[in-house]
Amino acid sequence: MNKPFSVVRVAALSIPLLAMAANVAAAVADMADTPAAETVTEAAAAAPIATVEVATRKTRSSVELGKNDMQKILPGINPLKALQTLPGVSFQTADPWGNNEQNLSLFIHGFSGQQLGYTMDGVPLGDQQYGNYNGLSPQRAITSENVGRVILSSGAGDLATASTSNLGGTIETFSSNPLPNRNFSAQQTVGSYKTSRTFLRYDTGNFGDGNSAYLSAAHHEQKAWDFNGRQGGDQVNAKFINNNSLGKLTLYVAYSDKIEPNEDSTVHSATEKYQPYTRPFMYPDFQQALSYLSPTGATPAADGNNYRNYYSDAQRTDYLTYAKFDMNLGEATTWSNQIYYHNDDGVGVVAGPIGVAGLPALFSVYFPGQNLKQVFGNSGYATRTTEYAINRNGWLSTLRTELGEHTLQTGLWFEHNRSSAYRRWYALDVNNPSSPYDRPANPLITQYGSEIDNKVVQLHLQDEWRLRPDMALTAGFKSSLQFADGQFPVQPKAGAIANSTALPVGKIDTKQWFLPQFGGRWDITAQDQAFFNIQKNMRQFVTYGGGGASPWSLSSQSAFDLFKSSAKPETSVTYEAGLRTSHQLNGDVLTGFDGQVNVYHVDFKNRLLQISPTSVITSIIGGNLAVLTNVGSVKTDGVDLSGTLHFGRNFSLYNALSYNQSKYDDNYMNGNAVVPTAGKKVPGSPEWMDKFVATVTVADTEFQLGGDYVGKRYATYTNDLQVNSYFLMNLGVSGKLGFLNGGWVKNARYRVNVTNLADRKGDLNVVVGAASGTYNTFPIAPRQGFLTLMADF
Repeated sequence: MNKPFSVVRVAALSIPLLAMAANVAAAVADMADTPAAETVTEAAAAAPIATVEVATRKTRSSVELGKNDMQKILPGINPLKALQTLPGVSFQTADPWGNNEQNLSLFIHGFSGQQLGYTMDGVPLGDQQYGNYNGLSPQRAITSENVGRVILSSGAGDLATASTSNLGGTIETFSSNPLPNRNFSAQQTVGSYKTSRTFLRYDTGNFGDGNSAYLSAAHHEQKAWDFNGRQGGDQVNAKFINNNSLGKLTLYVAYSDKIEPNEDSTVHSATEKYQPYTRPFMYPDFQQALSYLSPTGATPAADGNNYRNYYSDAQRTDYLTYAKFDMNLGEATTWSNQIYYHNDDGVGVVAGPIGVAGLPALFSVYFPGQNLKQVFGNSGYATRTTEYAINRNGWLSTLRTELGEHTLQTGLWFEHNRSSAYRRWYALDVNNPSSPYDRPANPLITQYGSEIDNKVVQLHLQDEWRLRPDMALTAGFKSSLQFADGQFPVQPKAGAIANSTALPVGKIDTKQWFLPQFGGRWDITAQDQAFFNIQKNMRQFVTYGGGGASPWSLSSQSAFDLFKSSAKPETSVTYEAGLRTSHQLNGDVLTGFDGQVNVYHVDFKNRLLQISPTSVITSIIGGNLAVLTNVGSVKTDGVDLSGTLHFGRNFSLYNALSYNQSKYDDNYMNGNAVVPTAGKKVPGSPEWMDKFVATVTVADTEFQLGGDYVGKRYATYTNDLQVNSYFLMNLGVSGKLGFLNGGWVKNARYRVNVTNLADRKGDLNVVVGAASGTYNTFPIAPRQGFLTLMADF
């Protein structure tokens, strides 16, 4: 039987290369006198060509990015940031690695990052919200250098994907396996803004009867580029595999302890006269922070909403482990069972002035008639925390068997998650100021505290029917059930939350028994494959108390009860079709081409939005409280085109061009006013993007130049404001350190990386405004350089 070809390498051509070359020359000339160019970083051996792989046995668009290509972008990179080289992906964050989660922005085919599904070795990672309640980020679940591959299914994920949020596709991260031979590897990165990243890994090699394992440790730190703070932390990973006649046993353990200073976004509106490029924190210059405020604790009036805080940071400690056994029940039958456990202890911290954003009214509720500056340590600042805890465990079970021309699969995912969020306020003592690296203690106020118990059950069943050796159809469905109970052990005092007397409590059960999928693939030739897929997905309600688009974050019990009785979960139906190709050519110059084209249409329904109530709703719930309600649907159409041209073994050119048009179908009511969103485009998501990677190998040295063009993005739901496009380039140079190889040193090599090569400025990502006329942005980080040295022993 002819088996469909297993992988295709993606890419093509299209950026204006003459303009690119001019930018490169100017940037390199600038760097001769720039301190940021002193040092540089990354880990990956020099390779003849850089490739992106496409998993071709699937009936949907599914693009794979391998470990080497990830680490060439920047050693230690967040797997999500590495995906920004792929078609249809818009990823932004303030640091070169993509580690900072507070200002992370991700859009894929018009869907935001919180509307996608994420897993690591099958373990669910939640929906990636900042202040996450049901998971953790991929870069905390696994050290970047241990990632083996990442698969992006940009239209629809596998039915077995353990996620309650994958409306717009899935991102699956997979850990690398232990090496077959004993090895100790080390790499050190140094670079701009006092960067230091150390990664060590020991592989046991094969031992005993089918055993192998590795243990790794990483330490990362870098100074923030616009203020005197540092991000970083420590990670430990361990993985053990045993292969025997019964099957395969895998054990995995991860520990992550990270502290990352956040960035304050710049507020843009017609009333904001002061709109700085950055809003840097004043830490550690406490005297500057004290002199910034008036004697009563007021910020400068000229700064408006773009006032400066003393510091802000995110502290996260995670423990993640799983055990998985793939059992061979026969020649054609396997039964996989996986149990996992995750515990997170996190806190988001802001140390800011007490006289802004309605804080005097809040504090007066708890300290009526008192001198608030004295209450909070006489500095004019208070420290606010949101303290998170996640304790979850789960079980995944999948049975797969082949019966004639049919491959049948059925499975179960169960998770029990207990999460909490407490909002607290602490004094910032003028004689003993805290820092971003402290965990605040002894709160003056616990404003509220939520405890949510959530159980998720997901079932799936599918069949792949091989109609003939070159053609197959797949069909199946999944069921998604969620049982959530939210309580508030600590309720806010009357007046502590505007127009609210108590935050809501109660249970919400949502059950969707039939979410179908149907697809097919046809191997037109040994080098060309066509595919199509239709799939329905649902996003379960967010189970977070006290903030965000969650029913447990509404301001009253009556608003919660109204939501429970009337709201529907968001759903999407994705239609996609495409062609993959991979050809070896006999030309003297062009020797190969591979790529993929994918067209898609999405019907997104029951969009949820937090808005002011109409007069009808006000009469039902009482008061002028915000409600969370369905506000209509979105239509999306798009195309992704990507490919690689190969010019022998020494030069390749990859390019990914994508177009996406996502439009709202309906207007909605904000209070008694109509918000005219019908026909408007989804803000934050660019219509046009283009990425390229040019790779040249000369002797033992590889040069790689990458470019990322992101088109304009609307900044409001009504499309009255927009942020400009940007084009950024990155440079990587890697090679062998042959003079070090020999004896007990093996495979010694180096990698130099420069991010934002042309040192461009602009708006990197946009925080969409809730109302017309206002929005926030985060800036593009300046050019930075890194050097990574690595070797095996």
